[in-house]
Amino acid sequence: MAANVQGGGLALAMRYEPPIDRTGMDSSKWEKYAGRDILPFWVADMDLPTAPFVLDAIQERLTHQILGYAVPPDAAGGAFVDWLQRRYRWRVSEEWLVWLPGVVPGFNVAAQAAAGHPERTELLIPIPAYPPFLKVPETVGLRGVLAPLVRGERWEMDFDELRSAVSRRTAAFMLCNPQNPTGRVYEAAELASLAELILASDTVLVSDEIHCPIILAPASRHVPIASLDEALAQRSISLFASTKGYNYPGLGVAVAVIPNAALRERFEAFAKSGLVSGMSPLAYAAATAAFADTSDWLDERNAFLAENAAVLQRAVCGIDGIRTTAVEGTCLTWLDVSALGLADPAAHFEAAGLGLSDGADFAAPGFLRFNFGCPRSLLVRGIERLRQGACEPPAH
Repeated sequence: MAANVQGGGLALAMRYEPPIDRTGMDSSKWEKYAGRDILPFWVADMDLPTAPFVLDAIQERLTHQILGYAVPPDAAGGAFVDWLQRRYRWRVSEEWLVWLPGVVPGFNVAAQAAAGHPERTELLIPIPAYPPFLKVPETVGLRGVLAPLVRGERWEMDFDELRSAVSRRTAAFMLCNPQNPTGRVYEAAELASLAELILASDTVLVSDEIHCPIILAPASRHVPIASLDEALAQRSISLFASTKGYNYPGLGVAVAVIPNAALRERFEAFAKSGLVSGMSPLAYAAATAAFADTSDWLDERNAFLAENAAVLQRAVCGIDGIRTTAVEGTCLTWLDVSALGLADPAAHFEAAGLGLSDGADFAAPGFLRFNFGCPRSLLVRGIERLRQGACEPPAH
């Protein structure tokens, strides 16, 4: 078994061995390739156990014989407020919170709430971007303006590009931090520069911070951008969830932090207009348990994910035709395979038995996203197929 979990701390890696069999369990991640010899590393759903205290909270709620419509329990708001203060030094009021069935409906509602003036017809979106970000403009009837990130040793915002892209027509700036798919964790100085731009343009900031529990680089620290400046907070909608970090993504629950009362009122009005569904009492139970966590469970999980990220990055450095940058947060590696000259990179690697997210869906053809949130032995198998796929000539 040791050979199957090569690289990183063996004891930590062995904690997640052998891999949990998810076939036949209605997993969208695994059912996508059911009946085919393709290992799935595509969607941001980790093949690692859900936090045990989250499962315990769900089990406890199941002792009641009715699962009806639910309202946010008092304990959920208090746990979340304490979590923000404890982990990110941001003190917010429970009055600022709006609970949602996920961040995706959250940033669609946020975009509508931001477009409060007839001249505000555009959304500014840095790319590559999480695919649902790119669908927001069409969903809410606005125009998407795409601003490419710049890749050096890491991916960074191009502030010259952003300044030229923002205008009096910009309703909202759509931020993702930690950034999906590149794995960047933006530094406070970068976020402060973005805050200046947001305030100068009198636009609204919509910040997707769902991956903030998953910080891997020792030098990185997640900073909720709205915590930097009170004036910016008044123009912000920040979206959080514990579903990624504690690994229960199928049980949708998220929370929006909206300090400005008028903006929050518009947000709630759109949310209650039929665009957003209610949430399961099991989702509230899971979120409350995750936000109340003060154990070392998350730190240990992140240490394992950091080792996986390092194993994958070292492997990619030895594969001709594939480039990547170091992952600072998330469980996702962004692979540049453009040098391989593939007409359809995702299909090419599927033929090699590896299911990855297609960069074209992120407005970045020639890239692939690899989710390394899995047991080490499964990751090693995926790396071998990545290497095999890179060595195979493209189909014509």
